[in-house]
Amino acid sequence: MTQKITPDADNLPTSKENKRKWEKVEYVGMTLLSLCMLFLLISPTSLSGLFNSILDSVRPVVVDVFLTGVVGTAIIASVIIGRLLERLGFTDALVRIFVPAMKVIRVNPAVIIPSIYNIFGDINAAGRISGPILKKAHATKDEQKIAVATMVQSQQSFSTFMLGLMALTFADVNVFAVILIAVFSPLFVSPLILSKLVFRNVKTVEISTLPRFTPRTEFMPMLFSAAREGVELLLLILIPAVALVFAVIGILEYIGIWQPMEAMLGQAMLLLNIHPETGVLSVLVSPTLAMGTLQGIAADLDPSLVIGSFVLASSGLPLSAVFGQIPVVWAECSDLSEREAMGAAVLGICMRLLSAFLIAFFLTPILV
Repeated sequence: MTQKITPDADNLPTSKENKRKWEKVEYVGMTLLSLCMLFLLISPTSLSGLFNSILDSVRPVVVDVFLTGVVGTAIIASVIIGRLLERLGFTDALVRIFVPAMKVIRVNPAVIIPSIYNIFGDINAAGRISGPILKKAHATKDEQKIAVATMVQSQQSFSTFMLGLMALTFADVNVFAVILIAVFSPLFVSPLILSKLVFRNVKTVEISTLPRFTPRTEFMPMLFSAAREGVELLLLILIPAVALVFAVIGILEYIGIWQPMEAMLGQAMLLLNIHPETGVLSVLVSPTLAMGTLQGIAADLDPSLVIGSFVLASSGLPLSAVFGQIPVVWAECSDLSEREAMGAAVLGICMRLLSAFLIAFFLTPILV
């Protein structure tokens, strides 16, 4: 005969113990729900207006720039070109060149590779290709941060470079000197400063200890794989990141605080000796578009504004790349988290803003 076991009444949980406590996020959710209901009651069109503002901010960039515009095609082509250069020994040649320079400051020479890929191709392709290379070269996390911060101090599009050259020429500026100071000197100066002051966990690497970076993949499979990788990068990583950034801009615009913020940004550009219109374009939209605008008006501008605008455009901007694309790409392809990659990118952009001011303000008399 089985014994019937009855629970002890004293051990049963009380109704108060059964009740789950409110968490902070639940208070936030309840407040948000109350506000939405209030808007539906007082102004039903407010919520739909907010959603339309988000769509109006996101659609032109996602559709016209990335999906059907030149930028999306350029990203796919850049990945293909980058993988082709890698297959033809481009990476190993770069390492050979920069080993002596990086040995002087005792930093892994692989930190320069993203910047070079960035100049020749696209900042997103540079991250996708260079992240695994840095891991293969046993670069520390600090060295990977140096790589990101240095990468965003060079232009992310070859078209930006060419349009910028035209603008400098129209402004009667010494083009060679500007390119040497603004584009190539950061490849050495940035790792030097960052390794001494910020990211100190670095180590020199002998060429004999570095692996071979040139893959042995056959050409045709490599090309098809690169094309597929470019499409995946565009559709699965970049477009979601860009949509997120411009959705936030749409919300700020609907609230009414984006226009004052944009005006303040233009004033800040002028204080830094950067042409306000093209500076804002570089920061918010596209450095390529900024240089296309600048080359049409460069002959009528103060040369210092032209130089400052060119130096700023020769960077990893716009902000959608800094806060969206770079963190996502590097978190996927390197040892860095999204926060670490974003922090390094922001630091690099701040250094670029400072260098744009210093070059435009102090070196213009020498460069004109």
